[in-house]
Amino acid sequence: MDILIIGGSGHVSGATARAALAAGHRVWTVTRGKRELVPGVVPLVADRTDRAAFAAVIAGQQRSWDLVVDCICFDLPDIEQDIALFRDRARQFVLISSDFVYDPTRRTFPQSADAACYVTEGEGSLAYGRKKRLCECALADGDTGGMGWTVLRPCHIYGPTSELGCLPLHGRDRNLIENLRAGKPLQLIGGGHHLQQPILAADLAATILSVGGNGNAQGRIFNVAGPDIVESWHYYRIIADILGVGLTVEEVPVDAYLAANPGQAPFLCHRIYDLAPLRACGLHVPGTRLADGLAQHVAGLLARRAAE
Repeated sequence: MDILIIGGSGHVSGATARAALAAGHRVWTVTRGKRELVPGVVPLVADRTDRAAFAAVIAGQQRSWDLVVDCICFDLPDIEQDIALFRDRARQFVLISSDFVYDPTRRTFPQSADAACYVTEGEGSLAYGRKKRLCECALADGDTGGMGWTVLRPCHIYGPTSELGCLPLHGRDRNLIENLRAGKPLQLIGGGHHLQQPILAADLAATILSVGGNGNAQGRIFNVAGPDIVESWHYYRIIADILGVGLTVEEVPVDAYLAANPGQAPFLCHRIYDLAPLRACGLHVPGTRLADGLAQHVAGLLARRAAE
């Protein structure tokens, strides 16, 4: 396939580029040109917030793609331009959304992608989820011409190109490894007892690529998660075990934290998903066990630290 990735140097986009190249596909990426890209991609340089420059770069290729993946669509103008640019330039389009689209106070267990209550207001992560949902609706309701579309809603994404941490106070925490090694306690909201299904970036990339050429996935929205359902504190327990250190958790009361930080509510609920819809449509079903994925993540971070 010929694949265009909007993004390409980020956590998910980079993993997707690497997986696509490894599978023998031809890959184009659109980035601002600020960070190192995966070797082997065709680099296109444009800031997507500069609408005219972004459109010019795409039109200048004078070609179409089998699959376009937007990893950095965060607001309505982004998806509106995607539809205008790719409705006649892409056979299939994948929007990377987020499980933050769901109202954290009205979730079901497992959460269905088809019968859901969505975030309608709020700040912080709530606003992020609301904007993602607006993008989904614009794609579903828009005139996409001959372009098929699929929406993927991942939960917490981890992997060696990101920092560790899945909860506020220790989310994407650059100092997490050092703090654990120093024996410092971790302050976890609600003691870290909310359930979730972290997904390895490489597994998400495989699911993204499996959309290509799959007619069963067109016009569909899927939740995408890892195979293990764990309490959030257990995520940190695995990391501590990998490092060979102890774990001490200090509980931060949920009510008091949310009163001061209402926009963080999407983190503080059970995030549980059924992967059967992926399997039923012939898409890649993430299978990397959390312990194995976190071992890769920690090893990658330690190697990166050693090289700095």
